[in-house]
Parts: sequence; C-alpha cells; structure tokens
Amino acid sequence: MKPPPFAYHNPKTLSEAVALLGSLENAKALAGGQSLMPMLNMRYAMPDHLVDLNDITELAGIELRGDALYIGAMTRQRDIELSPLVKEHCPLIAEALWNVGHVQTRNRGTLGGSLCHLDPASELPTVAMALDAAIHVQGKGGKRELPMAKFPLTFMTPAIEPDEIVAGALLPLWPKGHGYAFLEFARRHGDFAVVGVAVLLALGADGRIARASITLCGVGSAPVRLREAELLLVGASTGEEAFRTAADSAGKIEAMEDVHASKSYRQQLALTLTERALNIAGKRAARRT
Repeated sequence: MKPPPFAYHNPKTLSEAVALLGSLENAKALAGGQSLMPMLNMRYAMPDHLVDLNDITELAGIELRGDALYIGAMTRQRDIELSPLVKEHCPLIAEALWNVGHVQTRNRGTLGGSLCHLDPASELPTVAMALDAAIHVQGKGGKRELPMAKFPLTFMTPAIEPDEIVAGALLPLWPKGHGYAFLEFARRHGDFAVVGVAVLLALGADGRIARASITLCGVGSAPVRLREAELLLVGASTGEEAFRTAADSAGKIEAMEDVHASKSYRQQLALTLTERALNIAGKRAARRT
C-alpha cells in the first residue's frame, strides 16, 4: 500500500516546526521515519500534514551538561551507539542500541522518534526510564521538562500536546565504575523484544550495592521500573542470593499477554533475564570499581 495524500512541510528551525504543528489540522511530525513511514503505508496513520524535522540541526547532538548527558531528539541512533561520550559515561545506551533493529535502521532512526513512538518493547524508552531521564519538550507555550516516569500517557502515546515537539533528553549520569547490562529475548535479532531488561548497579566503598535500577520492557503498555526489587538490592552484597531475590520479584510482575507470548512466559523471561543482567552488571561494577 501507499500512504494517503498529505501536504509536506520542511521547516529549518524548531520554532518554525512548532508553529506549523500548532496551526495545521491533523499534522504529524516526521523524525527518522522508521516507524511512521510503515504506519503511513499501511494506513494506520493518516495525517493531512507531515512536518519533517530532519533539516532542524539544532535538534541533533550529544554533549555533557554537568553531571548529565544531553542527547538531541534528532540524533541518529547509530551516532549515539558509536559516540565516545556515550560509551564512556553511559555505556548502557550503547549496549541497548545494539538490539535496536539493524545498522541500516539505526542510521535513520532517532532518539526522539523512538521516545515518541513509545512501543512497549522499544529499547530506548526503557533506557530513558532506567536512567530517570528528563524529556525536554517545546511547544507554543514554551519549553518544559517532563520526567520519563510521567512521559508515557497510555499505550504508544506520550504525554505531550499536539503542538509540542520533543527536543531532547537529559540523562543523569551514574558514578564512574558503575555496572550495567541490557538483555532482551526476541524471536530474531533486530525484532522488538518479547521481554527486555535494563540494569544499573553502583557499589559503595564497602563493596555492597549502594544504588540499583531495574527496568523491564515488553511486559506492559510502557517500560516498568521495578522499584521494590531495587530496594531489595540496596545494602546487599553482589551475588546469586541477592540477585535471585530481586529476579523473583521481577517474575511476579503483572505481564501482558498477546499472540507473541503468554503472561506466564513473559514472567519467566522477566525472572531469567533480570537475574542474568544483574549478574553481568554486578561483575562489571566489581571489576570497574
């Protein structure tokens, strides 16, 4: 199939794009197009206007801002994956991106596009949730920050207004030497995850876990932080007993059920992948510390 008729707009600045989205009826922003273009072709999305963000250079880039990493919404996923800044300060992102599609799709796909598409099994929203990212949004009313925890409104729907554009994400950095791991199970490499998990661990001077972050994807309508499992780890020694206890908590999550997997299958995957990811992150934290 081919997309329905639409008017094409090619703004050069963020303010121009915001003005277009605020003045046009039934308008849609185009980022990398790796999700939107198939949806147009299959008539799942039928906008009257398409606002192309690809020539807005101010929306792309990676930079350190104090104790956080800022990534512009139009930064290509491949650029993020290969960035020395990302690999040094936030290696979890690079590891997660290896699971996103294939090199060809990552060459076009963007951070902002993935965040706004909000597929429940998508890797980048999961990492943003794990890192407690702040999503920078700009609309006619000005700029605002939205915590990633409040960014998903409902299934595949971000909590932004029709005239607002995601400008970028501010990712708080974990201390140097922290452990990390991203694992997922998919039918084929590059497919969306049936279940995935992002783990971060920071050790204290005594070698015990001082801070933990565990986030699942593919189990619900949005990424899920396992706050209770994280609390179980704080103060514990890295090892099979503590990790198994946290993983058991992940296995009890109220998982969704669809044609790809049953609820119980997703729960078992959540348990297994969480335990494996915790072991990897724990070993990395001990070695890096």
